[in-house]
Amino acid sequence: MPSDTLDITLLGKAYSVACRPEDKDGLLAAVAFLDEKLNSLASRTGSSGEKLAVMTALNIAHEFLQFQRAGGFDMQAAKRRIGLVNARLDGILAQQEKLF
Repeated sequence: MPSDTLDITLLGKAYSVACRPEDKDGLLAAVAFLDEKLNSLASRTGSSGEKLAVMTALNIAHEFLQFQRAGGFDMQAAKRRIGLVNARLDGILAQQEKLF
């Protein structure tokens, strides 16, 4: 699959990254999230450079693991529930069709 180059900015510094066209929106959302986290931690701690990057990565990893341990979002469970709702709707619609 061909990749394009996407220019991004983190902490005011420009980077070029490889990105498939279909992943562009997701990557831009990740860049915005990361830039906000970097700026937030930098303003609170006065850290910069490698230390700021490592501490931000550690904070994001910690938040992610807490989210997972708290149950997080279970995609398979959501798909099962959607399937059950669809089945119920199909049953109700089938009953309605018999009325007409």
